[in-house]
Amino acid sequence: MKGVNPNESEESVDKTGASVNCGVMNKTMQANLTDPKQRHFATEHLMDDLRARSLRGGTATVIAQAVKFVLQLGSTIVLARLLTPADFGLVAMVSTVTGFIGLLKDAGLSMATVQRARVTHEQVSTLFWINIALSILLMLIAMASAPLVAWFYGESALKWVTVSLAATFVFSGLTVQHQALLRRQMQFGKLAVIQVVSMSVGLSASVLAALCLRSYWALVFSPIGGAVANAVGVWVASGWKPGLPSRGSGAAEMIKFGTGLTLASFCNYLREQGPFVIIGWAFGPASLAIYEKAYRLLVLPLRQMMPPVSAVAIPVLSRVQEDESRFRSIARNLLFVSTFFSIAPASYIVAVAPEIVTIVLGPQWERAGLIFAYLTPLAATQAVSSVMIWCITTQGKSTVLLRYSFINTIIARGTVVIGSLYGLEWAALMFSIGGVMFRAPMLYASVVKHTPITWSDLVGQTFRTVLAGVVISGVGALARYVYLQTDLSYVWMLVWFGICSVAWLGIAFQLRVFPSLRAMLKHRSNEAV
Repeated sequence: MKGVNPNESEESVDKTGASVNCGVMNKTMQANLTDPKQRHFATEHLMDDLRARSLRGGTATVIAQAVKFVLQLGSTIVLARLLTPADFGLVAMVSTVTGFIGLLKDAGLSMATVQRARVTHEQVSTLFWINIALSILLMLIAMASAPLVAWFYGESALKWVTVSLAATFVFSGLTVQHQALLRRQMQFGKLAVIQVVSMSVGLSASVLAALCLRSYWALVFSPIGGAVANAVGVWVASGWKPGLPSRGSGAAEMIKFGTGLTLASFCNYLREQGPFVIIGWAFGPASLAIYEKAYRLLVLPLRQMMPPVSAVAIPVLSRVQEDESRFRSIARNLLFVSTFFSIAPASYIVAVAPEIVTIVLGPQWERAGLIFAYLTPLAATQAVSSVMIWCITTQGKSTVLLRYSFINTIIARGTVVIGSLYGLEWAALMFSIGGVMFRAPMLYASVVKHTPITWSDLVGQTFRTVLAGVVISGVGALARYVYLQTDLSYVWMLVWFGICSVAWLGIAFQLRVFPSLRAMLKHRSNEAV
């Protein structure tokens, strides 16, 4: 008889046990996927090809953002020539109010569904009906506030515009949990298609209405048409049908989580939209439209670029949050690259702002050129500020983020109020100065105090790029406003583009920007699994 090797026996048992466990897991996964109620919530099957799904999802998101940018820019160019600044200002007045009220319709419950390790059909169904109830309640509140909005701005036309836009709350509430389930299942391709199609429907309806009506009502068609198309697309793509709400589903913890996110969102919204309310009240719809268009045009590229970056960066930073050295390494790369790709275009825009505004919006928007230039330094800090907020969030410092958001809102509103005493341009300038000189440094100090990021990390990755941007912007502004004899010069626009391109290309090679970008993308791709 052969002797028995104890190690071999234990190894055989381990292998057998592993096989049994794998078999049980596979059966569980198959059961979850075949169960019509559970297949929307199970995520175990995603782990097999997480890297491939992440890369495909990131690619789809980037392509969708690019298409949406083209659609948004194209519709802006067309509508700015068909309608007047006063038309845009009227709808912007209402959008500020309805946007603020609409923050509650989600209540942070979509993020609760996405991030929670395990959810059930009963929990998501309960959250769905909560979202529906909130949406209907908010629609009624917005409709009831329509006369107050008209009285506040002194524009009777705002009453029915407010009532019409309030209807979008119901369609948006219908989609909150369905969109969350699609994100949970990493169905980014479907979401990208839905976003592009719904935006196309809304913008097409707006352009057609502008051609026929030549009225501010054309701008109301875009959010309504987009909301309806998005609701239909999300329900069809998801395939999930909600059940009845239940008390003992365990949704209370998810609601508590969403509440904290909603409070921070309120503060951020007040900070961004506060200037619109103050300017609309102080200067009227035409001036508000000029400021709003300049601001939207300036941040449009950044808002298309940052979402796909955050979709990958936040999970990676979350994964390494307990490893300080790796966390700092990833954050430093993000800081360095984001600083370069935000400062470089800003240094060009400062000197050619009037030309850009005239080309995109038309000659009737010429006054927005100076505001566009005044807001550029603030826009240049937004990418870095976004990275800083990711660092706070992934370190679990929601209280710190809420405290910063609250103080940030107060400073933003205060600077705009002070500036508005001297005119529209001064309001924009003071808002920009307040952001660069006070709000952004306050955020950076919070990050250094409450995360592994140090002042050495922050300054070391941004100082040389910021210094180069200040010098190049100063040279361009001096050449433009001192030596240029004409108000608009498209030859100057092309010449300055060539000068900036050569200068920043040389700086990029000197600072090794492109090798850092390649290394960061490779590192983030590897970290995704």
